[in-house]
Amino acid sequence: MSDNVQLPALGESVTEGTVTRWLKNVGDTVEVDEPLLEISTDKVDTEIPSPFAGVLEQILVQEDETVEVGATLAVIGSGEGASTQESAPAEEPAAEQPAAEEPAAEQAPAEEPAAEAAPAEQPVEEHEEPAAAAASEGAVGENVTLPALGESVTEGTVTRWLKAVGDDVAVDEPLLEISTDKVDTEIPSPFAGTLQQILVQEDETVEVGAVLAVIGSGAAASAPAPAEKVPEKAPEPEKAPEPQSAPEPAAEQESAPAAAPAPVPATPTPAPVPATPAAAPAAAAVSGTYLTPLVRKLAADKGVDVASLVGTGVGGRIRKEDVLDAAAKAEAEKAAAEAAKAQPAAAAPAAPAPKAAPVPAVSPLRGTTEKASRLRQIIAERMVDALHSQAQLTTVVEVDVTRVARLRAKAKEDFKAREGVNLTFLPFFVLAAIEGLKAFPKINGVLEGNQITYHAQENVGIAVDTEKGLLVPVIRDAGDLNLAGISRKIVDLAGRTRQNKVTPDELSGATFTVTNTGSGGAIIDTPIVPGGTSAILGTGAIVKRPVVIQDADGAEVIAIRSMCYLSLSYDHRLVDGADASRYLTAVKNRIEEGAFESEVGL
Repeated sequence: MSDNVQLPALGESVTEGTVTRWLKNVGDTVEVDEPLLEISTDKVDTEIPSPFAGVLEQILVQEDETVEVGATLAVIGSGEGASTQESAPAEEPAAEQPAAEEPAAEQAPAEEPAAEAAPAEQPVEEHEEPAAAAASEGAVGENVTLPALGESVTEGTVTRWLKAVGDDVAVDEPLLEISTDKVDTEIPSPFAGTLQQILVQEDETVEVGAVLAVIGSGAAASAPAPAEKVPEKAPEPEKAPEPQSAPEPAAEQESAPAAAPAPVPATPTPAPVPATPAAAPAAAAVSGTYLTPLVRKLAADKGVDVASLVGTGVGGRIRKEDVLDAAAKAEAEKAAAEAAKAQPAAAAPAAPAPKAAPVPAVSPLRGTTEKASRLRQIIAERMVDALHSQAQLTTVVEVDVTRVARLRAKAKEDFKAREGVNLTFLPFFVLAAIEGLKAFPKINGVLEGNQITYHAQENVGIAVDTEKGLLVPVIRDAGDLNLAGISRKIVDLAGRTRQNKVTPDELSGATFTVTNTGSGGAIIDTPIVPGGTSAILGTGAIVKRPVVIQDADGAEVIAIRSMCYLSLSYDHRLVDGADASRYLTAVKNRIEEGAFESEVGL
């Protein structure tokens, strides 16, 4: 017999979804919880896992078609449907078992005796709802609450559940994703067991301390899968330390007798049994996001290290395409290296020829439409609020960076060996900017109503470009640090921000901001002042060009110098143009003097 795959509920206010892509074809073998298709709604884009194991017999909703929640999407059969039917008559002998061990599927016939004669789609619906009911009525569970996510964070929005009711979870395994006005982050499970209830749906906002879900040890909650699998999975919650993927081999072994002999060994045998228990915990830990069994298997087959990948799926989830792209890139690099070794003689004469600039690859986003991420919406709101709440103006000066460039070239090797980080130009600008803030406190102050606050410390935000968007981690008490300390802080904060490991408190509290737009080749910029501050310094690209200077005798000569522009955007309600010019001139003089020998160890 066959089972119908239906569009599950994807949030309290979500009533329909659009099939964006089928991940399996008719005739393919699928396992329980293996990604089957991708669905797009007005709230979220997500993958729909298969609720059954078997062979995909029919696809009833084509790509780009929109259907309501509960609509039948596909049919999975080859013995799996028959096995679920066989479990129904077993209700009477099973009645002697303790109530907590009764499969969820057996409760449905007890409530509606006519269900045995119903069409194939009826058991599907009755496998899901009784499972949720059993979760709430089964063994005592523990509440998962929204933890404190930062000193100033009071609430969070659930953007995506990474587990469904009935799933087994291990301690510290990612359970859901939360978005706040400071950061997007995953919430790990504080307990091991079975997810019995989800109390806060996707896109709902709750306060810190609110109960999000219930996790317990009741076996009844683990029955979204066919009823025949419950007896073996019932004691599973006691194995708390095992990762989420650990129960999959058991599920596959149980479904094997009911499925056709030919397709079963084709997919589940190679990866899940030997590889998953060892690889899954490491993969989940390094990537910071849930990896489906399909992605883990593909990464293992292609030899791709998932720790090096940045996911392009919803919430940064690593998808099959990310693994394939990484594998293709590795193959291309390998082929290029082999070609270079094979023709060493031809490379020498070709060196003097000018190298043509590469043509940028066409982005896959071209011509597409997507929903703005939660972070992008927050950035948009803050930028508009900042412009509407301040009278913003930008002043620019030109700076000769030649002396700093020479000093850096002389000291960078010893500096790296001593401090463990590269000596870039940015710490010099940040140090000079901090010294200027101490002399001109208006630039580090803020106007609120009719009151001006001149901060007693310099908390410098460093704008960081990430895959998700612009984030600004803060170097607290930067005025107490020397150049080496600033260098280490910049490297540490920027690295953890790009890896989504920065805390909400580290993304707040700035009194002044520095943005290095020159790192992307920009010569000049007019950055927007973040709300709650009065100024932001933009550093342009450093370029060599002829400049008129004075030589040692005071004569004017033309020389090749390293030059850049510094842009200061500021709140004109507090900072006058003369204040901005005096501040920029102080920073300019400090850089052009280049007296940083003691800072770099010379």
